[in-house]
Amino acid sequence: MTTEMTMPRRGAGAGGLRLRTAIAAAFVLARFKPGRLRRVLTRCARGARPASYAETLEVFEAVVATSRRCAGRYGCLPRSVAIALACRMSGVWPDWCAGVRAAPPFSPHAWVQAGGRTVGEQAEPADLRPLVVVSVREGVPDERGSRDDGGGGAGRAA
Repeated sequence: MTTEMTMPRRGAGAGGLRLRTAIAAAFVLARFKPGRLRRVLTRCARGARPASYAETLEVFEAVVATSRRCAGRYGCLPRSVAIALACRMSGVWPDWCAGVRAAPPFSPHAWVQAGGRTVGEQAEPADLRPLVVVSVREGVPDERGSRDDGGGGAGRAA
């Protein structure tokens, strides 16, 4: 048997082009300052529907299977961003969280949540304290205010 026959093809299944693109973008975004990263992810979340736990867990497993750096202990920030971006490519958005571990070892951490549950984390949810959360805001006007008034705006002069 040759190696080509025993190894899965790259680009097929979980490690497809879209997933690898999300992972590559996550490593770029992980270098951003926290405020800028939050603004970029907030814009990405616009127009998405909330992700279910099952959808998010499937993406989590695909990300850690595709990227060793994301699967590692210190890969939490790019992993969480990659999961959020890959979910967004499917039209959904999990809650992206950045904060601290409240139990030893005390350290910064980033993770995703869906359905009120942390996805793929070994830590108990009570041990994680979110400082920044980017979630889907349904029914809330965007940052610029509500400008979509159908063209007949009541505040316009006739």
